[in-house]
This record gives sequence, C-alpha cells and structure tokens, in this order.
Amino acid sequence: MKKQGEELDKLNKKYDEHIEKMKALGKTDEERSLVCPTGEVPSNTIRREDGWRAFRIQGVLDFSLVGILSEIAAVLANIGLSIFAISTYNTDYVLVKGKNYTQALDALASSGYTIVD
Repeated sequence: MKKQGEELDKLNKKYDEHIEKMKALGKTDEERSLVCPTGEVPSNTIRREDGWRAFRIQGVLDFSLVGILSEIAAVLANIGLSIFAISTYNTDYVLVKGKNYTQALDALASSGYTIVD
C-alpha cells in the first residue's frame, strides 16, 4: 500500500505540472466557459467552481475510435462520481472533484485502465 501511495504522489506532482499548462475556452451564443488553474481566474468572472482535478487520456485518439470517454464515464458513474469532460482535437481530459481524484484513479485502475504519470 505504501508503494501505491508513493506512485500517487508522483502522479499528483506530474498532474500539478501539467495542469498549470492546461487551459480550455468554450464559447457559445449563451456563455463563455474558461477552464484554468484557480490562480488564473479572471477578476471579472461571474460564476466559478473551484476544486477540480484533471487527467488526460493518453495518446492521440483517432476519430474512428468509439466509446472511450463513455466507458471511463461509466466506471466513474458506477462509484457515484460525476465528471466534467473536455475534448480536444488530439485527446480527452476528464475532470473530477479534487476530493475524488484518488478514488477515480483507483476505480479506473481496478477496471483495467493503466494509470501513468
């Protein structure tokens, strides 16, 4: 169990380095949504929700691949966790509340997903 904790610590450090680089902007006719580190939230923000942590689905996902995100979402839904997904041209990012991050990774690992840092 100690080894697993050390691995999660390494993953968390990598996450912290990666998430500082990650930003996403969505714009529709009704809203603009910005996903960014808490310290970079613009001062004129109307509504926000802090405390999310993200992981990236490894590799470039071809558009012919079907169901990857839905399978991950189902694993997490089965343990009562909701997600916030961001898709880019290359891959998908899955955000969960920070307090559930380790639980989410454990559930995915138990379901056969490989967790890498």
